[in-house]
Amino acid sequence: MNITIVGRKCTPRESFKEHAAKKLQKVEKFFGPEATAKITATVEKNDKVVEITLQKGGFIFRAQERAQDLEDALDACVDSLIRQIRKNKTKLERRLREVSFDEVFNAPEAEEEEFDIVRTKTVSLRPQSADEAILQMNMLGHTFFMFLNADTGAVNVVYRRKDGGYSILEPEEAEA
Repeated sequence: MNITIVGRKCTPRESFKEHAAKKLQKVEKFFGPEATAKITATVEKNDKVVEITLQKGGFIFRAQERAQDLEDALDACVDSLIRQIRKNKTKLERRLREVSFDEVFNAPEAEEEEFDIVRTKTVSLRPQSADEAILQMNMLGHTFFMFLNADTGAVNVVYRRKDGGYSILEPEEAEA
């Protein structure tokens, strides 16, 4: 597995890097050595935050956890990723077919969850800036808003983060 470790407001120690490589071996069993993992370690006022983003063949898994110690946050993050994988086990297994999830975790058989789309909504897009989109989102009382970015001409989604900030989702051409 290709692992990239980035530090924000800190420089991760070598022991953290070794611990991360060891912990990600649990996840590597699912995706194989071709997968990529990006670990971002951030030091905030009272907490340490670890974010892990895993990618392979169109699948993207992301987890973020906080703790008093970077290693504890990393452990919680890996556990969160494994929970996500188990939750979507049947669908993922059908697509990956590389390793049986039961062989790795001896998990009880899970029934496949069907997604019930209860409503389809048509959205009229007009070119606007990200600031205008955030204002529109707040006026509607929503937590996300799709808009046509006037600067790039691409369809974007702006959303409110748990920490109170805002983020924008921009499309990127997926690798085959």
